[in-house]
Amino acid sequence: MGIRQHGWGKWLLCETLTWQLFNLVFMVCTINGQIRYSIPEEMKKGSLIGNIAQDLGLDLKRLRSGRARIVTGENHHYTELKTDKGILVVNERIDREELCGDVTPCSFSFEIILENPIELHRVTVEILDVNDHSPTFKSNVINLEISESATILSHFDLESAYDPDSGIHGLKNYVLTPNDNFVLKQQSNADGIQFAVMILQKPLDREMHPHLTLKLIAVDGGTPQRSGTVNIEIAVLDVNDNPPVFNQSIYSAAVTENAPVGTYITTVNASDADSGSNGLITYMFSNVKGKSGGHFEIDSLSGKITVADVIDFEKDKKYEIRVIAKDQGGLSDATKVVIDVADVNDNSPVINIMSFASLISEDVPPGTTIAVFNVKDADSERNGQITCSLDYFLPFKIQSSLTNYYNLLSDVPFDRETTPEYNITITATDLGSPPLSTKTTLLLKISDVNDNSPLFTEQKYSAFIIENNVPGKTIFSVSARDSDWHQNARISYFLEDSQVSGSPISSYVSINTETGVLHAVRSFDYEQIKLLEFTVKAQDGGSPPLSSNVTVKIVIQDQNDNPPQVLYPVQTGGSVVAEMVPRAADVGYLVTKVVAVDVDSGQNAWLSYKLQKATDRALFEVGLQDGEIRTIRQVNDKDAVKQRLTVIVEDNGQPSRSAAVIVNVAVADSFPEVLSEFTDFTHDKEYNDNLTFYLVLALAVVSFLFITCVVVIISVKIYRWRQSRTLYHSNLPVIPYYPPRYSDTLGTGTLQHVYNYEVCRTTDSRKSDCKFGGAGSQNVLIMDPSSTGTMQRIQSEKSILDEPDSPLEVRIDPGPERQPPSGPVPSPDWWISGG
Repeated sequence: MGIRQHGWGKWLLCETLTWQLFNLVFMVCTINGQIRYSIPEEMKKGSLIGNIAQDLGLDLKRLRSGRARIVTGENHHYTELKTDKGILVVNERIDREELCGDVTPCSFSFEIILENPIELHRVTVEILDVNDHSPTFKSNVINLEISESATILSHFDLESAYDPDSGIHGLKNYVLTPNDNFVLKQQSNADGIQFAVMILQKPLDREMHPHLTLKLIAVDGGTPQRSGTVNIEIAVLDVNDNPPVFNQSIYSAAVTENAPVGTYITTVNASDADSGSNGLITYMFSNVKGKSGGHFEIDSLSGKITVADVIDFEKDKKYEIRVIAKDQGGLSDATKVVIDVADVNDNSPVINIMSFASLISEDVPPGTTIAVFNVKDADSERNGQITCSLDYFLPFKIQSSLTNYYNLLSDVPFDRETTPEYNITITATDLGSPPLSTKTTLLLKISDVNDNSPLFTEQKYSAFIIENNVPGKTIFSVSARDSDWHQNARISYFLEDSQVSGSPISSYVSINTETGVLHAVRSFDYEQIKLLEFTVKAQDGGSPPLSSNVTVKIVIQDQNDNPPQVLYPVQTGGSVVAEMVPRAADVGYLVTKVVAVDVDSGQNAWLSYKLQKATDRALFEVGLQDGEIRTIRQVNDKDAVKQRLTVIVEDNGQPSRSAAVIVNVAVADSFPEVLSEFTDFTHDKEYNDNLTFYLVLALAVVSFLFITCVVVIISVKIYRWRQSRTLYHSNLPVIPYYPPRYSDTLGTGTLQHVYNYEVCRTTDSRKSDCKFGGAGSQNVLIMDPSSTGTMQRIQSEKSILDEPDSPLEVRIDPGPERQPPSGPVPSPDWWISGG
């Protein structure tokens, strides 16, 4: 495993692995609850780092129940915690040079948190270097120009190699390929960076060798060794025997981090005793330590050093740069420039939420932990010292726990109905000048208990719907609100059990339990039911649930769906009923009265009467409102005995509906006169009907278009027949009609006595009784064209009707196939009597 240490700063060596396995030493240490592991870089994913459970003294069940996890650390993604085994393993490849650069030792830390109760443990992982990099030179070729007059033991500084590895794996020495003129001397700076100096041991002869090519090899100390090579191209020049000399061996300077590009740092200066071009000096950087060479630049003629890139104190706190001064003859000198970086407060604190309970019950006690968070600041000293605060009006407080760790606690009891949620803003401020701060906001929701019943938006609901609606039609909706939250505020709507006309309310209406929308289950009939009144219950989803009720009234509105029904005169199928008018009748003589009813209501039942056709339109008129038929002029001898009137009864609906009735009037003073005229009345009608039929048949043969007209006429007839039949096949409530009493005030009309009509109708209008009271004389004639009746029959019938104690009672029981009142009556014994 490696090395694990316990106690107060004491280290204990446990085990050492060979160089052939890892070439490194693993170390694990625990100091006051902190654990330290050492692992080599470049380990494979899944490689074991250490047994966390054993080193912390924790049980595997505690790791799983506490949901142990890595919660902080900028590099925590390099490791993974296996809670099922209690071990820490490598999560991804770790490159020490990428992680720490030249910083030694290289390590990163993170915390492991456990909940219920909350525990924090800090883990530090040190990354040990392995020899995975070869020394490299900044360029592929080193070009040198050396005068042939260079003296023996002249020094020529060479470019340094850079090896990102550290320790024994770093750069160790340089090797120069064998030659006759130069030997290599290796030197190192105070910070340990090694560089090579080439020393002339034999004078150069430009005439013999104007150009020399050598190889410089940089070798590290790893096993196996790694090396890097650069070519040295030497151009031999003439007569330059004085090298440049710096006036300082070390230059010191300072720069503030984040200094803008171009900021002046310092100026290096070297002098050359030569004159002319041999004394012209140029300045350049040698290979700069690490990767910091790009942060600065030097003017090659003046030696002025300025900032070339952004400088970050948190990455590099000091820079050491080697500057070379070279004359035109190839001679050079070197110096070192040390640049210290000053920190500024340029990093705001960073808040990391470790654990946060975003939903809590409103009945939790004060002091309950809401969240655990960590605050870090990358700056140093006062710039990195942090204070945390909350808005003063929030019922919370912050309590410090471990270093840079804080707990957010509740400070007062909660009331969800007053405040259902809190936006908690945590502010972290450093002590820099000027101070920097960071804010993070947590949304805390308060869960509810079911303590509020649903409330309807109205105390009562009323709605209207027109009869003959389509089943499933939406009527309207009820709505309730609940001030509770979530499931406690989820409202469902129900119909309370009730009866309407002996049927449950659910057979009339239904309600959507989610939306409260009421629908009609059936098509309503105003003539059957005019009002629905029931109760709707709204119930929430709490445990136990709470509910409230509201009364709903639905008013059925009438529609003009029933035509008028003519009660008098009754239209018979086999007999002709005629009203007698004496020829001596004056103007305004009351002939008869058309009596009709409409089972609709309101203006749909307002009836009006119109005279559509008449044998003599100048003789009769019909009262628009009362349906009374009266003469409008004096009857004379020229007027025909047979008068046929067609009266239309129309309601006031939109659209209106109507019914027609035929009234036969006999203008005569005696029964024999009437009988002789009406004997062939029906036969004439049949003759005319036959004639019309033959004409229609002839036209149908000639024109195909007429066939279409006949189909339309038949369809209309069937429609009217079905509409009129509705009254007799429905279960509508009884609507009795009692015609008024009539009396002829003049004493000269046909209605000389008071007529009493008694209509008795059952709920099944197909079976009805009609009774008519008798009187002293008869003014209504019933003609039976199928018989050869004589005056004897009329007189015998008259004698029966004249008996005061013998009122005529007519019972109509046409059976299931009875036609509507406006059509022909199947029974020939339908009588209307009067005196």
